[in-house]
Amino acid sequence: MTRSFLPGLELSRLFHTEVVAPILAKALNEVPYSAALIGWGSEVQGFDTVRSTDHAWGPRMQLFLGSDDFHARVDDLDALLDRELPAEFRGYPVRFAFPSDVPARHWVDVTDLQGFFTEQLGADPDGGLPISAWLTVPTQVLRELTGGAVFHDGTGLLERYRDHLAWYPDDVWRYVLACQWMRLSQEEPFVGRCGEVGDDLGSAVVAARQVRDLMKLWLVMNRVYPPYSKWLGTAFGALPCAKALAPHLSGALSARSWQEREQHLSPAYEIAARAHHDLGLTEPLETTVRDFHDRPFQVLGAHRFTDALVSTISDPAVRALPPVGAIDQYVDSTAVTDRGYAELRRRYIAGPSL
Repeated sequence: MTRSFLPGLELSRLFHTEVVAPILAKALNEVPYSAALIGWGSEVQGFDTVRSTDHAWGPRMQLFLGSDDFHARVDDLDALLDRELPAEFRGYPVRFAFPSDVPARHWVDVTDLQGFFTEQLGADPDGGLPISAWLTVPTQVLRELTGGAVFHDGTGLLERYRDHLAWYPDDVWRYVLACQWMRLSQEEPFVGRCGEVGDDLGSAVVAARQVRDLMKLWLVMNRVYPPYSKWLGTAFGALPCAKALAPHLSGALSARSWQEREQHLSPAYEIAARAHHDLGLTEPLETTVRDFHDRPFQVLGAHRFTDALVSTISDPAVRALPPVGAIDQYVDSTAVTDRGYAELRRRYIAGPSL
């Protein structure tokens, strides 16, 4: 069967309007519910393609109920949906297996609204998260919870939750930015130093790390949660202002010598520095590269931006934090940063019981 590709978010929106909402209007009567497609999946970010349709993709959504209604109705409602949902919608199977070795099922997931968000965040976001939660929730998770689309918000809570999570509180934003500049500062001179001793592979690895951290810095400066590695370049490239930076980053990655890498990274640092000044978060700082002390390696001195940002943080507890950052600025293992791992992250940060 030939079918034209329809982005998953739009497919699910139509599925709610044409199929799911009429079923729920009868089944739930006056019981409020919210429906959305958020969380995992490339379609939530608007990044899905025809390739995405080969697994875990199709008309789907979360159906959110309040806690009492969820516990009272989840089993009956799931069974009703299984009976009444069609086999296909717009040419795509409504029931599919994920992972592939389990039975196929429909993906209108009946979910406890408060429980869903608390499981992802380790805290109820209503009224805002505590600082500790902001710093231990990976940006990919925040992106998943604030991405996608809400199709119906009868509970009145879903959009409120998402509004609370839309972006970091100002002090947390400044702190995360400061820590991202610190990451750049820590390895600025190593591109040249590795190359100088004949370690061209090491120089290339350091340059690639700087490129990644510049991309993440650019996203955070633009109030965009950086996604995990698969979609980092796609999200970065979607920023209009990335056009000025991207050629230099690509040049640093394709360079064949440390001097050539430095020639591309230096203007990239300077562009990022000027973009920082456009934010108006700190007093102006010098934006040109210079020698690293008495050594002939060109650096921005990115720690200056760290110091300037930290000095503007009003909350003394945040200002006193070491320049390490939010969890995925120093941890990139999926075993810690994936969705649904809030309790694991809490235990990891607390350390082993010895």
